[in-house]
Amino acid sequence: MLDLSFNDAIWHRINQKTKPLGALGQLEQVAHQLALIQSQGLQQAVEHIEIQQPTVLVFAGDHGIADEGVSIAPSAVTQQMVLNFLAGGAAINCFCRANNVAMKVIDTGILLPVDAQHPDFIVQRLGVRTENFANQPAMSLEQVEQGLDHGQSLVESVIDAGSNLVMFGEMGIANTSSAAALLASLSDLPVEECVGKGTGISDQQLEKKYQLVAKGVERSKGKGVKELLAEVGGYEIVQMVGAFLGAYRKRTPVLVDGFIVTVAAYVATLIEPECRDYMIFAHCSDESGHKKVLNLLEATPLLNLHLRLGEGTGAVLAVPLIKAAAEFYNNMASFAEAGVTV
Repeated sequence: MLDLSFNDAIWHRINQKTKPLGALGQLEQVAHQLALIQSQGLQQAVEHIEIQQPTVLVFAGDHGIADEGVSIAPSAVTQQMVLNFLAGGAAINCFCRANNVAMKVIDTGILLPVDAQHPDFIVQRLGVRTENFANQPAMSLEQVEQGLDHGQSLVESVIDAGSNLVMFGEMGIANTSSAAALLASLSDLPVEECVGKGTGISDQQLEKKYQLVAKGVERSKGKGVKELLAEVGGYEIVQMVGAFLGAYRKRTPVLVDGFIVTVAAYVATLIEPECRDYMIFAHCSDESGHKKVLNLLEATPLLNLHLRLGEGTGAVLAVPLIKAAAEFYNNMASFAEAGVTV
């Protein structure tokens, strides 16, 4: 649990800036959260928030349920997009360049492996791809534990290398089906409220997606969190859950992306509730279940750009707001310093 000893001191610093109380809205909440996190273990509240080497980890994994036609694309596209990431040609690459964010791509288990020697490509495969969760468990409990360990170890190594703000993205055809099944299984929400059109499927495909997700959810009733990950999860989702837990253990904030990443965040809070204190929610996507899981996490996202791409794009787009929050906390004059009387 976050030590709140410096809570009042941090708010006092924010409230003495040359502005009306609360005039910077959510940026004040972000600055407070960052300052509180960076004050952990110190003797006094930090007067300077550091943002160092922001890094997005894009986890790629394939899903057996893709064979049921619940996406506009086949599983082979996951490999093609991983190659696109490594070539620097995807939206996430563009936004990383625009915002000076480092990026790593992780093969957690894609159908068609990539034979690439690239400094930012990491292979930690849990299998070829998950099984079709409509008919059987997506993976074994052993694979879940291995995935949690992989995700935790990776994010800890990134933080140890100097990053103190991390983000997670994902790529995997049909992974909205897995995320929706997890959300419905872990909450009291009906399947229809958790399932959306993903990449833009037809109404007929959507109806089939409802039915397939419902089969996995029905089979998963009454099971624990890790058992549910085994039943309906994805390799990339499991590793992101582990990464959230690793960031928590390293006292490092995570800027949370869209629907699939937010579901992974929710799962992480069910394993370790205190990791919620280290999450900053970047945006609200157009995927129908995203608002539902944000509500479960009592989260107010910074942006709503009607995104539905994934890859970590929404998180990276919010990085300038994080930097702005740190900048005003660090360098905006107080009333006393500016000679402003109120």
